[in-house]
Order: sequence, then C-alpha cells, then structure tokens
Amino acid sequence: MSSTDLDAPPLTSILIAILVVIGIHILTAMALVAMKPSVPKVAPPKQTPPMKIEVVSLATALPKENVKVDKAVEKEATEVAIEKKASAPKPQAIAKPKPFAETAKQPVVQDKKFDIEPIVKKEKTPSITQQKPPKKQIQQEEPHPTIDKAISEPRVNNQKVNNQQAELRRLVAAQAEKAAQEAQMQQAQAQEAQRVANAKATRDAQAKANAEAANDAAQKAAVRAAQQAEKTIQAAAAASNEPVNFTASSANWVSAPNFSFPERVARQANSGDTLNVVLVLRVNKQGGIDSVRIAQSSGNAALDKDATRQVRSGKFKPFIKNGVPVIGNVTLPVTYIVP
Repeated sequence: MSSTDLDAPPLTSILIAILVVIGIHILTAMALVAMKPSVPKVAPPKQTPPMKIEVVSLATALPKENVKVDKAVEKEATEVAIEKKASAPKPQAIAKPKPFAETAKQPVVQDKKFDIEPIVKKEKTPSITQQKPPKKQIQQEEPHPTIDKAISEPRVNNQKVNNQQAELRRLVAAQAEKAAQEAQMQQAQAQEAQRVANAKATRDAQAKANAEAANDAAQKAAVRAAQQAEKTIQAAAAASNEPVNFTASSANWVSAPNFSFPERVARQANSGDTLNVVLVLRVNKQGGIDSVRIAQSSGNAALDKDATRQVRSGKFKPFIKNGVPVIGNVTLPVTYIVP
C-alpha cells in the first residue's frame, strides 16, 4: 500500500457527503415549491360621481312702457308736494324729567310717561295723491288723453307683435306639417316602389327557376327518349338477326354483278340456247352477300358454279324492316343465253 492511498478519504465518507448534498438540494426545492408568491394588490379604480348640470332659465324682463306725462300735471304735483312738506308739523322736543333726590324717596309715577316714539314713527311724508285737495283729485281721476294714448299705444304695439308672432308660429307649424306629410308620402312611394321591385324580382326568379326546371325536365325526357330508342333499336337489332325473305324485285343493288356465259360451257351447248339458274342469297345487314345456295340448277354443273361465283361480286342495299336493318334471304333467278 502506497502513501497516496493512506491520504485519500474512505469511499463511505464520500458517499455520505454526496447523499447529504442531495438531501439539502431536495429540501431547498421543496421549500421553494411550498412558498406562495406574493400577489400584488391592485387598487380599485376610483369612480367619479356623475356631474349634475342644472339649466336655469332667466325670466325675461317685461318691456318697460314709456309713459308720457304732461308737464303741467308734473309741475302741479311738485308744487303740492312742496306745500305739504312746508306745512308738515315739526316734532316737539320733550324735556327729560329730573331725577329725584334719594332722601325724598318718592315713587316714580309711571302713568304720566309719554310714549312719543310711536307717534314719531307713524309720521310719514304724505304721498302726492294723499295730500292733493279734493278738486285736484277729481281732476286726476278724469281721463287725460295724452296719458291714455301713451299707455294704450305700447299695449296695442305689444298686441300686434304678439299677433304677428302667433301668425308666424302658425305658418311655421303649417309648413312643418306640410313637409312632414310630403316626407311621409315620399316614404310611402319609396316603400311601394320597393315592394313592386321585390315582387318583380321574385317573379323573375320564379320564372327563371321554372324555365330551368322545364329545361332540366326536357333534357331528362330527351335522355330517357334516347335511351328508350336505343333500347328499341337494340331490341329490333336482336330481333333482326333472324333472316327475312325478300323477292328480287324488292332488292336494290348498290353494285350489280356481271353475269357472263363461261366459254368452256359454250362449247358444249348449242348457240342460242337459254339456261336458267335460281339462286338463294343470304344478305347481311350491311348489304353484303354472305352465302349462295342453288335453289334450281340449270342442268350444267359448270354453269351453276360460275353463277354462284359471279353473283358474289355484287352488293345490295341493306334490307330495312321497322326502321332497322335486317338479314335477308333473296331468291334471284339468273338467265344465261348461249352465244
């Protein structure tokens, strides 16, 4: 064992230290998780009370009436007021009683006390109308044309102004009512025009839909008719596979065959002799000859063979029955004249 091994700490101590460090970390993490984060307090918003505004309307001041007073009446009223002021009684000075000596000890007589203050307060400067003599009062009570005219003219003017304002208000109200009626009439006309336009649009849309439906129905009917016709044609074609017998007079040639008397047969026959061969031809739907059968021989096998060969070079028009081509059996007599 070396000296280095003796200085190193034992393995158990290292493991214990590692476990202690891990435990401390785990406890720290648990403590951090258990802690609740502080929630910031949010102050509630301040609500400003609504402002109340009161509208105060000032009383309209009445127009002041300018009253014209005659100068003579005004002068006379001034003179009367001056005379009354001059003749008004002056208040008398009241002497104050001397105080009694204490030795006399005489009682103060309260019944002889004068109440002067109410008399002084009740004395007022008389108005012009109260101090006028009866004659002048009678004259004032009489109607004065200048004063009455000065008072009545503003009233008449005010009445005219009020009448004009009332007439103006009536005209404005009538114009407003007329404008409202015209607006209502225009609105009714606009609504009626809109209703007519909507009804027309609805009719046009309905007509378009009906036309489209009719077109679709016609197309479907045409498709069904075409399908039915195709089925009919197919059925007729299926039925046309059976051969139909036709005569030579009902057959039309597209290209007729060339029948010539064979030379080898001419050497064996007499000149001017007539040889007849009857052939039965199977004609397909395109008009071609599929097969040839001898129904009646000419008596010469070589001639019969040449006849079946020569007739194949021709072609018929397709035989039609019920509008569809069919397979036909045609009986064709062929006549040879020996040259």
